[in-house]
Amino acid sequence: MNNVLIFAGGSGSRMNSKSKPKQFLRLYGKEIIIHTLENFQYHHEIDNIVIACLEPWIPALKKLLDKYELDKVKAVVPGGKTGQESIYNGLRAIHEFAPDDSIVLIHDGVRPLVNDELISACINSVKAHGSAITVTPAIETIVTTDGNRIQTITDRSKCYHAKAPQCFYLGDILKAHEQAIKDGKFNMIDSASLMRYYGNELYTVLGTFDNIKITTPADFYTFRALYDVRENQQIFGI
Repeated sequence: MNNVLIFAGGSGSRMNSKSKPKQFLRLYGKEIIIHTLENFQYHHEIDNIVIACLEPWIPALKKLLDKYELDKVKAVVPGGKTGQESIYNGLRAIHEFAPDDSIVLIHDGVRPLVNDELISACINSVKAHGSAITVTPAIETIVTTDGNRIQTITDRSKCYHAKAPQCFYLGDILKAHEQAIKDGKFNMIDSASLMRYYGNELYTVLGTFDNIKITTPADFYTFRALYDVRENQQIFGI
């Protein structure tokens, strides 16, 4: 069984949108989160979807799910104060109907350009290695600093950006979250960091550069341009 956890608990403060969270902004007649969800709804290997959403926006989201007939969504749960808490809420909901040895793909609600090939590659990596962390190569120099003074310059050829989906067996990632709660560790930046902290081996899956996370107004316009490219490729075969 292959499950998807979409976390959409962010308020979108960096988007400068005063009326709506960023995941509910519309483009080409659909909210960003719907663009994201449809990639998983129509993927033949995905069985179930759970969404962790800003609690005041759950009624609006449920109306959208009905409108677009996204019937793989089995539950919508309130998000938490942090991304880590939102993911944990979603994992608990998945665990109500899915066994420990099922796969869960954890994905941002505002990362709408994930494609079929990446989803399948992530599932295959979990089956082969127990994990799948989507990455893209670093294309600029990576430095560490002490204030404004550079301390180290890292070999760029060995550096990657961790993105999403980040995928695991359900029992493994849920165990890590429960241990973090016991240990009072509530500031993990993402699932990969959490799993690494507790000694799990992580394996990478190479993603595409267009699998962007929409966080700022510039990202929104980039998404619009990339969406146009995808549509043209389908229509004209370019």
